[in-house]
Amino acid sequence: MSVVEVIPKAAEVPVAEARPVEAPAVRVEHLVKRFGPGPVVLDDLSLDVTPGEFVCIIGASGCGKSTLLSLLAGLEQSNSGTVSVAGGRAALMFQEPALLPWLTAAGNVELALRLRGLGRRERRADALELLRLVRLEGAAAQRPHELSGGMRQRVALARALAQRSSVLLMDEPFAALDAITRDVLHDELVRVWRETGVSVVFVTHNVREAVKLGQRVLLLSSRPGRVIASWPVDIPGDRRIESPPVAALSLEITDRLREEIRRHAA
Repeated sequence: MSVVEVIPKAAEVPVAEARPVEAPAVRVEHLVKRFGPGPVVLDDLSLDVTPGEFVCIIGASGCGKSTLLSLLAGLEQSNSGTVSVAGGRAALMFQEPALLPWLTAAGNVELALRLRGLGRRERRADALELLRLVRLEGAAAQRPHELSGGMRQRVALARALAQRSSVLLMDEPFAALDAITRDVLHDELVRVWRETGVSVVFVTHNVREAVKLGQRVLLLSSRPGRVIASWPVDIPGDRRIESPPVAALSLEITDRLREEIRRHAA
């Protein structure tokens, strides 16, 4: 007697409920950038940043890290490839706070809100709330020359957040600060990131800074720049820049960075 396999009807087969695939906060595909007739700065660079992710980008000087942020911010145009950012725009925070000296801390934040078209009363309330978020509510009436370097960077962060973009680009924002101030602002940035849920793309030369802050660290090759290595940072709890897990992963990444620098110099 032959055995006949009974195949259930389609309606009888349980079907897993489809889950919507969330679009990336940032997507870069096959990006190429050169300035005029000069050499290629970025070549066939691709990367994705998921919503709410904190990604740090490192690489040798001149590899195109800042150029990449300018492209993501829409300040530069690529020669080829595609760049997409959730909401169509990203907020950009530079190494220097670039605050207007004649405006107060609140006034500098309000300027970004004014560009969004908010009325005066709403601007004032939002600016004070953003300064509270970066723990500067008591300095709202002070002008930049009355603030420390770390406080000025907090105002710059509040101003960037005032753009209400879901993507925050940061180009070595703490490089000019002393070690203690920088360490304090690392903790503040992580707190703000967790409270706001923004996606962060953070460029730095400091490998330990990248490991302390990021959920993922990307390494760009020396010019032309492209992503050549990626490390997930699976270090639970609050990270200290001098902790053994941070130091161990930093050493691994630094060795790979040095290898890339030597390759480029050869």
